[in-house]
Amino acid sequence: MCKFCLIGDENMTCQKYMDRIEKLRRRAVDPVISFSRMYLDFFRRYAQNENLGDMQLRYADAFAYSMSKVDPIIDDDELIVGKSSDVLTESEHEEWRHLEETVARKAVAHAGQDSHMAIDYEKVLSLGINGIIAEIKEHKKTATHEQTIFYDACLICLDAVKAFAQKYSEHAKMLAESCADRERKHELLQISEICTNVPANPARSFYEAVQSVHFITFCLTFAPFRYFAAQQFQLGRPDRYLYPYYKNDIENGKLTPEQAQLLMDCLGIQINHRVPRGLSSGYMVGGRDRCGNIVANELTKICMQVVDDIRLVYPAVGLCVSSDTPDEYLELACKILSRGRSHPALFNDDVITQGLREYGVTEKESHEYIHSTCVEITPVGASNVWVASPYTNLPQLLLDILDREYETFDELLDTYKEKLNQSIKNNFEAQNRIRAARSRHSCNPLLSCFVRDCIARGVDIERGGARYNWIMPSFVGMPNLVDSLYVIKTLIFERKQLTFKKLKEILDSNFEGYEAERQQMQSLPKYGNDMDAVDSLFTVITEHVVQECRKYRPVLPGARLIPSLFCWIMHEHFGSGTDATPDGRLAGFPLGDGAGPAQGREQRGPTCSILSSTKWSHKELIGGVAVNMKFSKKIMSEQSAEKMVGLIKTYLQRGGFEMQINVVDADTLLAAQKNPEQYRDLLVRIGGYSDYFVKLSPSMQAEIIARTMHQV
Repeated sequence: MCKFCLIGDENMTCQKYMDRIEKLRRRAVDPVISFSRMYLDFFRRYAQNENLGDMQLRYADAFAYSMSKVDPIIDDDELIVGKSSDVLTESEHEEWRHLEETVARKAVAHAGQDSHMAIDYEKVLSLGINGIIAEIKEHKKTATHEQTIFYDACLICLDAVKAFAQKYSEHAKMLAESCADRERKHELLQISEICTNVPANPARSFYEAVQSVHFITFCLTFAPFRYFAAQQFQLGRPDRYLYPYYKNDIENGKLTPEQAQLLMDCLGIQINHRVPRGLSSGYMVGGRDRCGNIVANELTKICMQVVDDIRLVYPAVGLCVSSDTPDEYLELACKILSRGRSHPALFNDDVITQGLREYGVTEKESHEYIHSTCVEITPVGASNVWVASPYTNLPQLLLDILDREYETFDELLDTYKEKLNQSIKNNFEAQNRIRAARSRHSCNPLLSCFVRDCIARGVDIERGGARYNWIMPSFVGMPNLVDSLYVIKTLIFERKQLTFKKLKEILDSNFEGYEAERQQMQSLPKYGNDMDAVDSLFTVITEHVVQECRKYRPVLPGARLIPSLFCWIMHEHFGSGTDATPDGRLAGFPLGDGAGPAQGREQRGPTCSILSSTKWSHKELIGGVAVNMKFSKKIMSEQSAEKMVGLIKTYLQRGGFEMQINVVDADTLLAAQKNPEQYRDLLVRIGGYSDYFVKLSPSMQAEIIARTMHQV
């Protein structure tokens, strides 16, 4: 029997395996992702059911109706199934617009975040939907009237998911009956059998477990009250919750590692049919389990290998490295990165778990976290965290106070802190109002079934049912701010070569006619070169941000305000509207892409860059810290990969939170700009997430190219 074959066919070959993955990945580079018809059916039904009274029951009834109208889709070669690509006709689109205006806007709180989380997959696999239904029915026996309404809504949604899975089972069986290809016929019958059992019941095998994970996540992606915001649920820690099924099937001869790799590759491809590009969705591996034991197994490697096999924008994979993680896992990650892949990202498990505990997370739960999209850390299966809420443009706050003279640098710094404090306060109050409105005008009973402690409390996730309800503001442009403050300190207060009036004149002109002054500003020491005089300013600002955020408590239970230093795409967005800054940056150019040095400013090599970016404490910034580094692919060798491992270990040992690496050549990026069709799947790391280079805006492409390329 071929080690790649899932059905015992000796004709299955390694080449067939590779051909299958290639066909599937090609479809997933430019997938059609649409839930439009499901949303139309949902709001049709929702509008008709005002007599149901409670919003939760109206939601559940409309959810079940819309799910019942969806036709299953199983494409050729797929082994993990569940996706939607419905698009509306012109008349349906007009109907949808009318419904959106008359119903959706009244029913939905539009602002705020969601889906930056992972559900309790271990519970899904061990109990199945039927087990969760039994749990809810038990709680109903002693429930209040309000809790009973919530439980009834949950039961309706769970039954709808079971019925939807059964439709997939029947569809797969129907396809098998008309399939002439013997191998594919067997695969379709196997899919039919699997969908009959999961997710309704506990998974019995590795294959069933993988299918159940995807199917539940796919159903969660249909979120009618958040139809305008693409859902990007993470898959948690698969090398933990899938490992018992993997180990059992391997020991019983029902599975080979190669077959497991095929299934995980198919799962990774399906994420690309669920989440639009430009976001981030994936999983984490490694770290420590709830008892503090190192997680490092065959499935850890298989999950990382998916990145190299399918070469798509998703999954976004994070390897959590602890002080005791065997070197071979970090070495494998670096080997994959050295081939030009944009993942895995490397996370410091020791720092993150310590930070989580400082914010009140239990010892056991501190080991069960996820990078909820880019680098934002949330507890698995227990959270409803609003990440990046909102983003703050730090250099703009500095520009806002440069309209007068200051006697001392400390006076300027104090004024900046006051401005920053007011910004944090205003943003917190705005987010708190939005959160309160969402708790009154929204619900998600299906999601609530898989998040602690919604069922135990009898409270929807939107209304405070989750254990952790943090808000995480993100502060963008820190390296530009720090470099700008140092320029002001040096040229105005120490050398007295400028006044604030003259500085403002120079910046307002975007350095036109002041190129000599710009060159002088750019020549001064910059963050990222292991120079304490500059780097210490980074510490001053981050410590102030952390302490200021500690003052606030959001409206829902278990809530805190927790800061972050990452940007997603906001460094480009903010940069496009920000005037020239004292660090020599021109108006409109993207701000720094995270917590590392601004683009092109590391002049003393990667080691100095690492030293600078680890002089301040990362553990309080659980909202996420992103440090980007770029290495030349042209000179990458096995010895270079070993040096990369050494640099990463230095960064982690010094308390670094997360590092993401691009191994690519400027020549390749420039060629991709000229001939984008030839580089459709060229991936690069941005500000916490990955994207196809040719689909980025021209300014973002320029920002990527401008980043310092290190040689190792």
